Amino acid sequence: MPLRVRLRNDFEVVVAGLEAMLAPYSDRIDIVSTKVGENGGSPVDVTLYDTFGLTQADGEEIDGVIDDPTSGRVVVYTWNMQEELVAASLRKGCHGYLDKSVGARELVECLEAVGRGDVLVSGRNGLPLSARDAAASAAPAVGAWPGQDAGLTAREAEVIALITRGFTNEDIARMSYISINTLKSYIRSAYRKMGVERRSQAVRWGIEHGAG
Repeated sequence: MPLRVRLRNDFEVVVAGLEAMLAPYSDRIDIVSTKVGENGGSPVDVTLYDTFGLTQADGEEIDGVIDDPTSGRVVVYTWNMQEELVAASLRKGCHGYLDKSVGARELVECLEAVGRGDVLVSGRNGLPLSARDAAASAAPAVGAWPGQDAGLTAREAEVIALITRGFTNEDIARMSYISINTLKSYIRSAYRKMGVERRSQAVRWGIEHGAG
């Protein structure tokens, strides 16, 4: 019997990308619901919580997902693999913390293992963990994100999504666990690809391209 899975993120394009990525494994994964911006719905075995454009596992947004009795076991899917975030997610009751560099087949295997009762963390349990540095923003990523068609990397798109939502650079650096200098590098690169020069233009671009 396929594992019943809910995909959870506030951005429709992110959820749609995850759904498309998992579609070839429909005999093993049954995408019961794709919740955008809300909790509740049909009970599932596992909820895959994509952190794109959201606060990380140490924030409050994930608490409602964990506390929702229909969520089943919650797995965090993220680029941010800092130990303090891993620890925070496990303390809160998450059953998985997975690096977004994992491929679709490996992600399915991890979700199935969590559904059986395992607790999995990338970099542990025999799972690989990609190196993280400023160049990682250019690494290939699975799924989809706002601005992908304009050439934005997943990390650049996440920064633009947070800018569009009104967060300051200091907020974004803190939430993303990166330095201000690294953040500014992402912003400069993203602005070039977007063809904008000012923050107000970036916000308007983000709204028009589904990043708001």
